[in-house]
Amino acid sequence: MQLLNQAVVTEHLNMQAAIDAIEELLHQQAAHPNWVKAPERLVIETFGEDKKHSSGSHLSMPATIYDGEKEYTAVKLVTICPDNPSRDMPTTTAIITVSNNDTGEILAIMDGIYITQVRTAALSGIATKYMTKPDCQSVAVVGCGGMAYEQLNAVLTVRPDIKTVYLWNRNHEGAAQFKTRFARDYAQWDIEISVCEEVGDAIRDADIINVATRATEGLFSIDQIKTDAHINAVGAYQATMKEIGNDVVANSSMVVVDDLAGSRHEAGDLIQAHDNSDCTWTWDDLSGDLQALVTGALKKEVTKSAGVTLFKSVGAASFDAAVALYVAKQAEQNSLGSSIDW
Repeated sequence: MQLLNQAVVTEHLNMQAAIDAIEELLHQQAAHPNWVKAPERLVIETFGEDKKHSSGSHLSMPATIYDGEKEYTAVKLVTICPDNPSRDMPTTTAIITVSNNDTGEILAIMDGIYITQVRTAALSGIATKYMTKPDCQSVAVVGCGGMAYEQLNAVLTVRPDIKTVYLWNRNHEGAAQFKTRFARDYAQWDIEISVCEEVGDAIRDADIINVATRATEGLFSIDQIKTDAHINAVGAYQATMKEIGNDVVANSSMVVVDDLAGSRHEAGDLIQAHDNSDCTWTWDDLSGDLQALVTGALKKEVTKSAGVTLFKSVGAASFDAAVALYVAKQAEQNSLGSSIDW
């Protein structure tokens, strides 16, 4: 069994590999629906009545994948601690186990923080690849927390011609730190990064808008963005949260989710748009999911239609499993991390 800490996972997992692993999974699910099994995640709210702590949550996310030769199980255990930034710790902590179902042998235990960030970002990268025009020149990052970092990397991976990045964060210092860190760690991208005082300044000229916040109401309106902008929304992961306004949802020419079942329970933006009697959007207006987009079941002429496009991501255990399995196989083949007898 290989033990893989965050440093090892980060060194041996890149964005393109994660995108490829998830696209392969989506094709596999379409061709063989029974080869991938991922029950709905178990979510336990934490500190709901404790006024000394912000409300967080613990998630258990199992999935099995049959790759045509062997079957594997990956289980991710996640704890979301909103108070952690004040402790100089990541908001999300996670660990993932990968096992061989033939024998039950655990192949790897790995840190799941970076995998969570990368697989979430990879989903947005895939959506961007299929839902945006190839000549996008600018991207806005709304919310500069932990998830936003790899989100930007994913968009640049699939749209490498982007030259301008606009940042906005409620805490201005957070945006400034994001700029410094991203320019240092991803110096290969030839981009100009600007920190904006107002969210409207960040999104006004952006071809792509990445949104990753814990907001409870829409952060901008449809008249503040370009008429053909694409939005990747990965925050608002609970029914009570919302970062994309009803008018944006209702006026999007295309709305795609990563997981059909999960979005009905967790995509706060869409749940609230559907439930609001003043909003014209309902679940019947959903264009489809990422699998349909990747496999072409969601027709290409639709994806190229004019207007704002919206991708809403809530995550699913199968995506974590696909990326974790890739890392586990790399670890087994190349003796990565620390090998121990269990």
